[in-house]
Amino acid sequence: MHNEILFVTFFLILWIFNLIALRFGKVYMFVLIAVYTVLMNIFVTKQYTLFWLAITWWNALYWATFLLTDLLSEHYWKKDAYKAVSVWFMSMIIFVISTQFLIHFTPNDYDYAQESIKTLFWITPRILLWSFLAYFVAQNIDVFLYEKIKEKTKWKHLYLRNNLSTMISQAIDTLIFTFVWLTTIWWFTWIIDKSIFWQVALATYLVKLFVALIDTPFMYLSFKVKKID
Repeated sequence: MHNEILFVTFFLILWIFNLIALRFGKVYMFVLIAVYTVLMNIFVTKQYTLFWLAITWWNALYWATFLLTDLLSEHYWKKDAYKAVSVWFMSMIIFVISTQFLIHFTPNDYDYAQESIKTLFWITPRILLWSFLAYFVAQNIDVFLYEKIKEKTKWKHLYLRNNLSTMISQAIDTLIFTFVWLTTIWWFTWIIDKSIFWQVALATYLVKLFVALIDTPFMYLSFKVKKID
């Protein structure tokens, strides 16, 4: 249970940062999303086992950005939540372009980090493809559903819109992620065996549902934290 304890602890720390950003205002939340984007693209190469599922350290930061957009939807306007998706995307583009230039510069005789840098960043274009398809689509669906459920319930039942929008958007995100990340679509070869595609997708989705459940109390706590304008 060592990894599970570390994961939950780290995830709770991220939620605290989310609430601190909420306290200071939406500009801080946009900045935090940009920071998460850079970190998750570095952490994606770190692999570990969580609840018998092999995943990367990207996931905690990735899910934390979904929670930030839910906070923006809840406490600000829908357009602010969509703007957060744009901030993420621009941060991603800048990161990918920067790292690709970085790894192609010819190092001098004093450099000792080139091979490590190549190991970390050669995969970022593929991450961009996955992110554009999975995150961009799922995040927009999440914001749309969150707002629709909030309107239909007349701002009641916070737990319902928080969890239902996440359950649906993350199901879509998981299917896109499993296909793009675990298959090499431009060579039409598979990183995983096709026979366990649905097994991996389901396991990943169950972890995401677990995250959605533990974040719900923080959504209620956010009303205590947000500074009254």
